[in-house]
Amino acid sequence: MSKKWIIPPAPPADFISIHPELPPIVARLLWNRDIRTPELIDEFLNPDYTSDIHDPFLFRDMEKAVAIIFEAIQNQKNITVHGDYDADGVCASTILVNTLLALGAKPFVTAENMEGTRVFLPHREIDGYGVNKNTVKHLKEKHKTDLIITCDCGVSNLEEIKLAKDLGMRVVVTDHHAIPSAMPPADAVIHPKLPGETYPDQGLCGAGVAFKLAQALLQKHCPATEGKTATGESCEGFEKWMLDLVAIATVGDMVPLIGESRTLTRYGLTVLNKTKNLGLRELMINAGILDENGKQKRGPIDTHAVGFQIVPRLNAAGRMDHANTALALLMSEGVEEAKILAEQLNKNNTDRQKLTDQILTAAREQIINSDQKNNPVLFAFDPSWPTGILGLVSGRLKDEFYKPALALGLNADKEIVGSGRSISEFNLIEALQSMPEYFLKFGGHPQAAGLSIKDEQTLEKFKSAIMARAETLLTGVELVPQINIDAEVNLEDVNWKLYDLLQKFEPFGMNNEEPVYGARDLTLISADPIGQNGKHLRLMVKHNSHTVRKTIAFGFGDSNRHPSDWKKNLKPGDKIDLAFTVGVNEWNGNRELELKITDIKKTI
Repeated sequence: MSKKWIIPPAPPADFISIHPELPPIVARLLWNRDIRTPELIDEFLNPDYTSDIHDPFLFRDMEKAVAIIFEAIQNQKNITVHGDYDADGVCASTILVNTLLALGAKPFVTAENMEGTRVFLPHREIDGYGVNKNTVKHLKEKHKTDLIITCDCGVSNLEEIKLAKDLGMRVVVTDHHAIPSAMPPADAVIHPKLPGETYPDQGLCGAGVAFKLAQALLQKHCPATEGKTATGESCEGFEKWMLDLVAIATVGDMVPLIGESRTLTRYGLTVLNKTKNLGLRELMINAGILDENGKQKRGPIDTHAVGFQIVPRLNAAGRMDHANTALALLMSEGVEEAKILAEQLNKNNTDRQKLTDQILTAAREQIINSDQKNNPVLFAFDPSWPTGILGLVSGRLKDEFYKPALALGLNADKEIVGSGRSISEFNLIEALQSMPEYFLKFGGHPQAAGLSIKDEQTLEKFKSAIMARAETLLTGVELVPQINIDAEVNLEDVNWKLYDLLQKFEPFGMNNEEPVYGARDLTLISADPIGQNGKHLRLMVKHNSHTVRKTIAFGFGDSNRHPSDWKKNLKPGDKIDLAFTVGVNEWNGNRELELKITDIKKTI
């Protein structure tokens, strides 16, 4: 589907004159990102851990949460950290349980007595998202849990948390998902988006919120212990060595990479590049990011490596089997154990890729054969589809057809479970919140949500309701995928100086996407399929009759992802416009600039 190029106007002259120290392209990128005051510019270009990280006690309920947790630690009560099965939830759980143990919480000793401080991660198909009543009963009866601390979930679990309270447990919720109409009766809720919340940054991911709780616990504990944890580590060092997990979760959960999240991720990437976490090191060796000696193979680890190589492998555990494998990897204390777990996650990820492609093909055929292409919302359902793949499938359907899409299957209880992805023009979680009567459970964000439905009859009613809502909201709206072009350039201006300027904008992510450039009136010299089944294209192009550049168009040789079938429709001599990002390709000690194509427009 052809994309609409959005090219914002250049910043006004007075902005340029106020900041003469900024190169024009940097000034333009800052202006486009609404970073326009000296304070915001300095925080963005020069994030500082000491001044740009907020006091965790600015959270309204933080004092209360810390008091509850320390009471449990001091009395050696049984604490369960209830996380989620994605990379954000697993990283958040690791941060919290390690912090609790470092501060003297009752350790988990053996599987037989089932007590102590431990993590519970739900099984995607058996337990579903968030806290459920069976889990609450299990934690009380089998683990004798006194305190539940949720991370990356819990804010939508009113009935489940009420049950926990009725069973005599205390509950601290840490979460960042959409706020429900009725809040759960937890003893404390740490959530940046709560109405009336006093914390200044709403953009933290689940692990970011968990990290703020860990920070608060360390701040309360360490002044009385000469800056040491209960295990003898430096409190400052213990805190900062957890930042690699915060960075992974922030990139993986696609929260805005601005404000505090940007600072945490910038420093987290520094930590990740020298991580002490044995599991992460083995995972990165297995993924080809590091060599067998733990040395970087392609330069510093950045958000691209995190988002495309580390996060998918952590997520694959919960998609294909159980997220406990990812948790065990992040908490592993021996190299051999870490190697085995990393290999398992790598296999899970490979299996996940194959299964996703199979189900996507079936879902696409289902949509086309049922003549849904004119519907405002797309649905694909098969009882045999594993629920762990549904989010990936709905995301690919959304990208291909540029419409809200939901993929659905059955869980272990024969309930219909779905995962949806939406376009920017349609707020999915608001739609679900407007019709709660159809769901057993739901939650999520404006462009990504999950739900469960009792039966197919209810599913049909839900389909009608959400399509009616989408019809109303999207009537008259031009549904064309857009691509933001930061600046139009000549290819001769794409050089190492430009690349070096871009490094100030790292780390890239949501709300700070990697800059995209546009170049018009290029002449195509060649277009060669490369990679498995020719899914990618290597384009040689000429600009202004003399500048010849090599570019890479990932996925543009796949006719399913690109119906234009660029492999057949591009030929030497064609005039094209290209949108691209600028990166570096490194191999055998060589470095060259690499133009990565994000869109192609054929003009002649």
